[in-house]
Amino acid sequence: MAWMILITAGVFETVWAYYMKLSDGFTKPGPTVATFAAMAVSIALLGIAMKSLPLGTAYTVWTGIGALGAFVVGIVVLGEAVTALRLAAAALIIAGLVLMKISSPA
Repeated sequence: MAWMILITAGVFETVWAYYMKLSDGFTKPGPTVATFAAMAVSIALLGIAMKSLPLGTAYTVWTGIGALGAFVVGIVVLGEAVTALRLAAAALIIAGLVLMKISSPA
């Protein structure tokens, strides 16, 4: 169950990153509120997951999911560039997340 909570926390990290971009430097009230709400949910869920997962594993997976999610949202929603080097970097993040998962005792 901790892994599902952690994955959900990572998804909310992607959500807050997206809304932070939409907030235009926190000058737009709706996206700003959404940013802070998603941040609160993400961090709360991370804290719950950390009750049973190691700190290094939980934090690394959380940030990795957020980074990959922001990468995908940037490409799919915001029209950011897709290059071989960026895709290779994303593949390395995925490899790191898989290694963290299989090396975790929980």
